[in-house]
Amino acid sequence: MKFTQTLLTGALLTVLGTAQAVSPEEAKKLGTDLTRVGAEKAGNADGTIPAYTGGLTTPPASFKAGSAVRPDPFTDEKPRLTITAANMAKYQGQLTAGSQALLKKYPKYRIDVYPTHRTVALPDRVLDNTLANATRASTKDGGLGISGAIGGYPFPIPKSGNEAMWNHLLRYTGVASSFKYDNWNVDASGTPALSTSGKLFVEYPYYDPKNTKPAEETDVYFQTKIFYNAPARRAGEALMAVDVVNPFKRPRRAWLYLPGQRRVKLAPDISYDTPNPGTAGAATYDDTWIFNGAMDRYDFKLVGKKEMLVPYNTYRLTYHNKAAEVTTPQFLNPDLVRWELHRVWVVEATLKPGKRHIYAKRTFYLDEDSWTALAADQYDAKGRLYRASFAHMSPSYDAKTPNAETQVFYDLTSGVYNLGFLMGPHGGVQYTNPLPVNQWSPDVLAGAGIR
Repeated sequence: MKFTQTLLTGALLTVLGTAQAVSPEEAKKLGTDLTRVGAEKAGNADGTIPAYTGGLTTPPASFKAGSAVRPDPFTDEKPRLTITAANMAKYQGQLTAGSQALLKKYPKYRIDVYPTHRTVALPDRVLDNTLANATRASTKDGGLGISGAIGGYPFPIPKSGNEAMWNHLLRYTGVASSFKYDNWNVDASGTPALSTSGKLFVEYPYYDPKNTKPAEETDVYFQTKIFYNAPARRAGEALMAVDVVNPFKRPRRAWLYLPGQRRVKLAPDISYDTPNPGTAGAATYDDTWIFNGAMDRYDFKLVGKKEMLVPYNTYRLTYHNKAAEVTTPQFLNPDLVRWELHRVWVVEATLKPGKRHIYAKRTFYLDEDSWTALAADQYDAKGRLYRASFAHMSPSYDAKTPNAETQVFYDLTSGVYNLGFLMGPHGGVQYTNPLPVNQWSPDVLAGAGIR
């Protein structure tokens, strides 16, 4: 009778678009067999993935306190293996479809695999809130929104693709941060061009310690603004976007300041598959951070967990200060990209009937220790692999904050690629206090963006 009642309750919740939190019994795994964010504490069977021991919290001796530049703590390590087109078949099960396509397409492309280090560390308050969220957070409106979550990952033991993707959307990257960056486009002939340069501000009010009540449907969980200063054609532009906990109730709001028009205007198209002008068409707006924004156009399926080779502890790339040495023809300089074997959650997104997007299917790979999407494969309407995306994890060990801002988007059809958020030439990520509320008014864009 109890079993039948549970099934009926589950069916009713599905109809209502709501999913329950995990049971207290299942939540007991958190902090024992699992970390408080739901990662497996133990290493893998052959020792190529070590046990989790709390992450890296001691900076290397070369780190200068207060600096935004974080030296590579593993600078003396050598690759334990190198994967090329010649031997990729042996490692096929650990390679994303995008990695395999790049190895096949470019004879000189290679993947240098280093020893795995589980360096992600998180603040105790985030871990404690995540533990509590396991039994109080739930999804709403078919997974498009959430309720009951406070200042931590909402679903450390996910039961659906939407829950896993909400962990990514609400991944911890600090309460507030900012950095200067360059975006580079490299065309099919191998010629790099600076597409944008600017300063990015990111805030997650959801993680503000002052917020001690569950986030409500129209509460802002993420907001960002960018001020562009190069190239000349984009100097003076500014952009701001705001996302709430339930975009089903209130969609993303975005504003754009164009100096030629001298006014701030609403920009509803800064979302979904609108081409991002800073990538020369190599990526969409919702490709940024591998995925961002609302999930209403796809059905998300939680496939499970796999051991995959992903960019990790990529300090040499993230903080490299010479863009010309990074943006080599056809692909990023392999000497600067460190790959490691990590367990990732695999989520498949399939375009819903009647919905429009240039990607008919997407596969996401979410880091088990941080819930950060580290890679994605994107397919077109004919089922062909179209694009491959990678985010380069290099945790900020001095701040107990994951950092995977530097991204690359490969268009496998045109042969162009875009390198986004290269911060090395300008320093690195600075973790700050939130800006005053009035600094998130659209009018501020005009005042700061005038050239």
